[in-house]
Amino acid sequence: MTRSDLVEELAARFAQLTHRDAEYAVKTILDAMSDALVRGHRIEIRGFGSFSVNRRPPRIGRNPRSGESVQIPEKRVPHFKPGKALREAVDARTATLDSSDGNGKEAKGRKA
Repeated sequence: MTRSDLVEELAARFAQLTHRDAEYAVKTILDAMSDALVRGHRIEIRGFGSFSVNRRPPRIGRNPRSGESVQIPEKRVPHFKPGKALREAVDARTATLDSSDGNGKEAKGRKA
């Protein structure tokens, strides 16, 4: 699902929202989440999951073209941890989709 798909879904579910209002709502929420992560805060949405910032320590990498060693600096990257309810919902929905496939093969992209 893309950002524009999310806007379309929100506008379709709530008839009182115009497309522009739905777009503004999605932009506002994502901006607020980004700002909170930049400030080092943790975002927790019950039943969905939590967002936090993880630190990747500096390391020595290798340039694949020349083979020379390259110093890679420390990074801070966003991290998402799904909540229990989301994990269970995804597992249940994918299990029903897999069983309704009907051809006895496992679903595309899934490993045993």
